[in-house]
Amino acid sequence: MFKFAKILPLAFFVLLLSACSSVQLDDANSVATVNAGGSSGYDPINDPKSSVYGKRSIYFEFDSYTIDPKYASIISAHAGYLKAFQKQKAAVIIQGNTDDRGTAEYNLALGQRRSEAVKRALMNQGVSESQLEAVSFGKEKPANPAQTEAAFKENRRADFVYQ
Repeated sequence: MFKFAKILPLAFFVLLLSACSSVQLDDANSVATVNAGGSSGYDPINDPKSSVYGKRSIYFEFDSYTIDPKYASIISAHAGYLKAFQKQKAAVIIQGNTDDRGTAEYNLALGQRRSEAVKRALMNQGVSESQLEAVSFGKEKPANPAQTEAAFKENRRADFVYQ
């Protein structure tokens, strides 16, 4: 027990030093960058110029879970991202949502069908099912709480939420 008590502070010190070695200062502008052990390459999810940045929702017609063909490019862009970053374990939760008309049970089921439709579309483009999770919030997470047709349209959606 006594030897363990002497070794523990030394082990903690070594661990602390090794953690600090992954922080690197950029001399050009004195900004610290942290390497978390993964690839530090280009990440289109966070690039405002990429085809997937800011395009995180697929919208649906009333009482429908059919994906409008106008969203094909968004689905294709997300599929491309997920396939390109599969080794880095890129994954997405697809959250199905509805407007607040209808019962809670009906809207949960409809939201799930919407998220599953987007999941199938991604899988049809070669995305691994292990990278995808489809869930439903029904009417519980409205994007716009107003009671207008425009608000209802905003709430009938499936959102991409990257992990």
